[in-house]
Amino acid sequence: QVQLVESGGGLVQAGGSLRLSCAASGRTFSSYAMGWFRQAPGKEREFVTDISWSGGSTYYADSVKGRFTISRDNAKNTVYLQMNSLKPEDTAVYYCAARRGLRVRIGEQIGDIDYWGQGTQVTVSS
Repeated sequence: QVQLVESGGGLVQAGGSLRLSCAASGRTFSSYAMGWFRQAPGKEREFVTDISWSGGSTYYADSVKGRFTISRDNAKNTVYLQMNSLKPEDTAVYYCAARRGLRVRIGEQIGDIDYWGQGTQVTVSS
């Protein structure tokens, strides 16, 4: 079992930056593909970005490409999401996600995910 705990959310003005962190428990973090999803009010949870188990491959949704950067530190059991040039439409609860099995991709469907964090609120004001 893996527990994921997000931190770093908050309120920021449009054009600003935030850095989210996701700390994972357990000894098998380095074997998991990791990623971030988000859910805005009244909308479905959507894929944002993921990173392979080794950290060598990353993938981004078109809506965040060039603005967001995912990274991981396997020694610290932590994955990060650096968010720059934030827009009001980035406002959402951001969820950390993990998938077992030495995968390159975490998958973009809710059903692909093995573990979820509790979420952290990001609000971007205009």
